[in-house]
Amino acid sequence: MKKDQVLDDRLLMVFVKNPDLGKVKTRLAATVGDEKALEVYKRLLAHTRDISLSVKAKRAVYYHERIAEDDLWTHDDFQKHLQLGGSLGEKMLDAFKNAFEGEYQKVIIIGSDCIEINAEIINYAFNSLDTNDTVVGPAQDGGYYLLGMQKLHPMLFCNKGWSKKDVLLDTVCDLKNEGLSFELLDTLSDVDVESDLQTAGLQL
Repeated sequence: MKKDQVLDDRLLMVFVKNPDLGKVKTRLAATVGDEKALEVYKRLLAHTRDISLSVKAKRAVYYHERIAEDDLWTHDDFQKHLQLGGSLGEKMLDAFKNAFEGEYQKVIIIGSDCIEINAEIINYAFNSLDTNDTVVGPAQDGGYYLLGMQKLHPMLFCNKGWSKKDVLLDTVCDLKNEGLSFELLDTLSDVDVESDLQTAGLQL
């Protein structure tokens, strides 16, 4: 079997916001302004795109408001979709449903807020699904920067306070209650507020 055929059963989904002034990194913008916040987000998008290209999987980008036809997420490298649903959980659930209906066997979702994530971490997470039902990348703020599974588990997207600090804890509780095996990756930092910039090594 050819190498690329082996990887056809893997899908990396990237959730992004359209880079519109005043609509991204709003907590960061509260202290640095909309223009600088947008500049930071564009750098995060470029980083996420670059590391995604080195992941050994098929790739899909899910836009928050509208699908962009001519941007850094090229059609040759990324399937393009629109996030559907009300809450973030509903949107992620819909994306995972689409992926598994497309007959992918291992599916991972990431966002576009983590400058510390790299292709090595994501490739490792895909390999972790050889022996685990799920894999989770904890974020410093109490959420997660990566979630992967080899079968759809809808409960992971229900009854979560997506903007609160207990998302990871609630997710782990769900996994334990359902008797699902999982691996926790290294904890990384998202860029959400001005104090995160120094941690991430981002200069304005």
